[in-house]
Amino acid sequence: MRDFGGIVERSPVRVVRPRSGGEVARAVREAAAQGLDAVPRGLGHSTYGQSLTGGVSIDLRELTGVDVGARHVVVAAGTSWRQVLDATLPRGLAPPVLTDYLDVTVGGTISAGGIGGTSHVRGVQAEHVLALDVVVEGGPVVCSPAVRPGLFDAVRAGLGRHGVITRATLPLVPAPERVLCCTIPCRDAEDVLRVQRELRADDISAQVKPSESGDGWTYETKAVLYGDKAEPPPGTAETEELSFLDFCDRMRPDVEELIRLGEWARPHPWAMVFLPASRAAAVIEETLAEMTTAALGLSGVILIKALRVGHVPMLAVPDDPVLFSVLRTASPGCASVADMLAANRTLLDRARAAGGTRYAVDSVPA
Repeated sequence: MRDFGGIVERSPVRVVRPRSGGEVARAVREAAAQGLDAVPRGLGHSTYGQSLTGGVSIDLRELTGVDVGARHVVVAAGTSWRQVLDATLPRGLAPPVLTDYLDVTVGGTISAGGIGGTSHVRGVQAEHVLALDVVVEGGPVVCSPAVRPGLFDAVRAGLGRHGVITRATLPLVPAPERVLCCTIPCRDAEDVLRVQRELRADDISAQVKPSESGDGWTYETKAVLYGDKAEPPPGTAETEELSFLDFCDRMRPDVEELIRLGEWARPHPWAMVFLPASRAAAVIEETLAEMTTAALGLSGVILIKALRVGHVPMLAVPDDPVLFSVLRTASPGCASVADMLAANRTLLDRARAAGGTRYAVDSVPA
């Protein structure tokens, strides 16, 4: 069995596909009785075997369901964020933070932390949880900030180590009908961070791309403003108006093309580190100075994202964090998986020396 990263392979003793929290509890009890690990798995979008096990794999893809209320939604853990949005948008509502890619599960991203375009204002998805149904070895329990708060804090961004999330109650906020997407060219990493710090945008991130000459990198910030009367901020080079749904699902055409080209199935040695804002530009520039396009892969992506992270004890981040993501793809004719993993280790060591931390859903060899 492999995950999206395509680097690590593990063969579970057995795979169970529960359709209820009770069936999850039974699988966890049986695994414990046999001395086996029980590891939850949604759509398997981890990159270094985090959702794999040699014990019991709990495949949650059939544990789905969405119940929309006036101000909240109750979601089974195997439900994708696409399915959540399909249920809430007809009522003019959406979760406060959505992942850039919608075809990952609610339980999976809450277990990881869950970062999206609004995380510079609203934090990570794991912060926006009202209550969780969780299976521990003793059986199913409910936890929240007021009920079993220790467990609540342990399972959010806990990577499934402290319990299996089976259902989540999440807040909802009003969703806009239209958004204005603005592209702002930036000089370098420092300029990117300045724009992200100073600009008032509803959704913001930045991408680093190979220059047209092929011997350097170009930087651009994507700022998204909600509402049909938004005005482009200073420095905007391009604008595009989209429906909110089309914006949220903006990755679908690219993913379909990557699948067609075979790139989606290649190994994905991803590196993702949280950097303190005061040192972030230096680490990013130093990393890019020694990188080539072959080290990134044909469909690799480099992202820079300033964050605001509140109370998520299991998500270790420095003060005033910046997420720097080097999302490599081991394309034919590019660097090998081994070389990409070695580069990831170098980046992690550099980040830690600067006071940074690792986002533990990445691909870094031990």
